[in-house]
Amino acid sequence: MTDSGIEREAVAELREDSQPPTPAVPGFCQRHPFALWAWGLLKLDFTGIAFASLFFCWSLTPSLLPRDWLFQGLIGGINAAIGYAVGTAVGWVVYEFGLARRPWWPLPDRYMRAIKVVVPVASALAAVTMLIYAAGWQRELSALMNAEGTTTTGYIRTGGLSLLVAALLIALWRVLRDLVRWIARQLNKWLKIPRPAASAGGFAVVLVLVFMLVDGILLRVGYSLVNSAFSLQNNETRPGAVQPILPEKSGSPDSLAQWDSLGFEGRNFVSGGIPADELSAANGTPAKEPIRVYAGLETADTTAKRMDVVLDELERTGAFDRKALVIVPTTGTGWVNPTAAQAIELVENGDSALVAAQYSYLPSWISFIADRGKAAVAGNALIHAVHDRWLTKPEATRPKLYVYGESLGTQAGEGAFDGLADIRETVDGVLWVGPPNSNPLWSALTERRDPGTPEVQPVYADGLVVRFADDADAIPGGPGPWLEPRVLYIQHPSDPVVWWSPDLAFSRPAWLSEPPGFDRLPSMKWFPFVTFWQVSADLANAAGVPDGHGHNYGTVILDGWVAVAAPDGWTPSDTERVRGVLEGLRGHDGPEK
Repeated sequence: MTDSGIEREAVAELREDSQPPTPAVPGFCQRHPFALWAWGLLKLDFTGIAFASLFFCWSLTPSLLPRDWLFQGLIGGINAAIGYAVGTAVGWVVYEFGLARRPWWPLPDRYMRAIKVVVPVASALAAVTMLIYAAGWQRELSALMNAEGTTTTGYIRTGGLSLLVAALLIALWRVLRDLVRWIARQLNKWLKIPRPAASAGGFAVVLVLVFMLVDGILLRVGYSLVNSAFSLQNNETRPGAVQPILPEKSGSPDSLAQWDSLGFEGRNFVSGGIPADELSAANGTPAKEPIRVYAGLETADTTAKRMDVVLDELERTGAFDRKALVIVPTTGTGWVNPTAAQAIELVENGDSALVAAQYSYLPSWISFIADRGKAAVAGNALIHAVHDRWLTKPEATRPKLYVYGESLGTQAGEGAFDGLADIRETVDGVLWVGPPNSNPLWSALTERRDPGTPEVQPVYADGLVVRFADDADAIPGGPGPWLEPRVLYIQHPSDPVVWWSPDLAFSRPAWLSEPPGFDRLPSMKWFPFVTFWQVSADLANAAGVPDGHGHNYGTVILDGWVAVAAPDGWTPSDTERVRGVLEGLRGHDGPEK
């Protein structure tokens, strides 16, 4: 056999040509060409299988939060498909630049057949072994967070689901590949375009079609449908939420913001809170009726008009005569954490006003993906509108002005400021909880942290102005004095909202190179592509763990508020007393997640 003949045979053997062997039934190809093509989609490259198994095993290593078999199955399948693609690419490079001209390649048939058996069997055994270890890691992580763990037998189901997901993704890729080839053949046949140019043209056509399908149809139509669905929910009212009667609340009969216009979260916010008599009983001193001001998307047609309503409500309720005025940039749907609102009102004994406004119908995770910029614009509008009116009041009598934000609300809040100096010149303190990794100010402060301090709990400029804490015990921390106005970020080591970033796909972050925080397993490691999808899956379960972990901050918000506001004469025993009240009110004003 000539050298060229050997090469052609080797290419056919290595690449597992997309056309399957002709069936034994005569004329099958002519009668069932589609079935023959579909069967060809299932043929696998053995280098790809080995890499798919490796990526799948990596995906089973611990992440930030415990994952059940369903989440792990999806992530494992995605990573296995990525591994298969990497493996086939590596196999092609090795053949083209290493094996193509070797006289001993391909190996004798008996060795090639042995490889075809050994690779899948070894990959399957490795996957099952890792599944057993992974079940143990998940139980260890669950115990760390006081959550219910999984069973080994139940976790084995992950393997079957991952296999299905990977097969679907690989088949989809092959369908697109074959579409490129078909278009290239048509361009070559009818327009006489040379084959290399025809292949490039086919790829370009398919790329444009996919982009138009995803961006022009799936995303936009999906966004519209989701927005419509959540706008319907916005018209509902949580059971137990009733229209307030007290004039200190928006939505009351005296209010300029009608009850029906406040939206689901707005109605929940203004109907909640702790009445003055209960505040007096809890604190042992006479309390004021807390003020809660809110504007929903339907309160006015434009952002500017909604801000006018907010300002008129602040004037009507006497908010500028209170001790503390707190601006709360909300999450996507306009949600305000009930525990945070109650904690502020308890610490201030009702001598407070909370103001918030809705800017979207969508939950935070959808807003974060599809319309992130709207949060910053909304936060900027709310904070500057209130601040500008606040400046018109006599300096001696106007309230302390604070900003509180949680999750996407921190991004909305950051959008109003150019930096720490701007914050200090504008407000009297800021408390931000669970900030997304993409927050510009948070990212800049973390990147410029003091040398030797970890990313998971950085120290910036000796903690002079801004501080970071992972739990209540760490909040007072800092090597020196903490000047006022104070800025505080609270972030859990296990919160995927804080640590998720697209960069995880290609580079190891500092927080995975440093000693782990108090609720992250040391056995969590970084792997290319894999860690990105692991933490992406954690996002979907960020609030599905007990308080004090993940994206659930519980009553640590109370400790944060006490640290930022620094109320006169406040003691640790006061904090624990108020914490007990908050624990008793859990769920009173609706969900806290």
